[in-house]
Formats: sequence, structure tokens, C-alpha cells
Amino acid sequence: GIPQLSTGDMLRAAVAAKSEVGLKAAAVMKAGGLVSDDIVIGIIRDRIREADCKFGFILDGFPRTLVQAKELDKMLAEEGACVTKVVELQVPDEVLEERICGRWIHKKSGRSYHVKYAPPKSMKKDSEGNPIPE
Repeated sequence: GIPQLSTGDMLRAAVAAKSEVGLKAAAVMKAGGLVSDDIVIGIIRDRIREADCKFGFILDGFPRTLVQAKELDKMLAEEGACVTKVVELQVPDEVLEERICGRWIHKKSGRSYHVKYAPPKSMKKDSEGNPIPE
């Protein structure tokens, strides 16, 4: 199949692997900041050079900025390639808010959970059904 490349998954993997870019990303995320375009672009650049991406790949969550889009075009042009298909998903704001606000990350493992769609086995809830952090 065609590899699906999620920037979030790749960032978490880089952090867990304690790679150079992962250590940079971890420091930014620990401080509550957003990972820079340079870091995200570096992760994408490294990943699309792997053998399984030779005949194509699907990018999930990238590009998110004009800088990232221009850099993607540049990276692909260097390989004699270009973007051939784009899928735009239009999602109501309230759905996005529910997805984002219900997201939990287990700090030690980097595993992501969602209070409604993928709750952790040990998540405790109050009398109204709201999650209580442990």
C-alpha cells in the first residue's frame, strides 16, 4: 500500500526515539510551544526519502502553512516529482472542538487518547461523566 505519513505520529516517534529532531521538538512541546516549520519540514524530508515512499505517499496534517507548502513543492521538485492530488476535508467547528478538547496524551509513552472515541482503560470520571486526570 501507499504509506500514510502523519506529522503528529512522526513527531511523537522522533521524540520517543530521542533523535536529534525529536529532542528539538520535545523541548519546544515541553515549553508549550508549537513545533517550528523547520522541524516539521525536516521530519517530512527525512521520511519521504525512505524506500517505501518511492512510488508515492499520503501526507496527513502537512502542509499546514504556506511556508510548509512551498518547501514541500521544493523538496518534491528536487526529486522530479510534484503533488498530484489534494483532499480537503470540511468539518464543522463544533466537531473539531470536540475532537481537540477531548484529546489526552500519556506523557510517558506519547500515546494519544480521546475521552469519547478512544479512552484509556484507567480513566476515571466524576459523577457527571467528565474525566478526572490521575
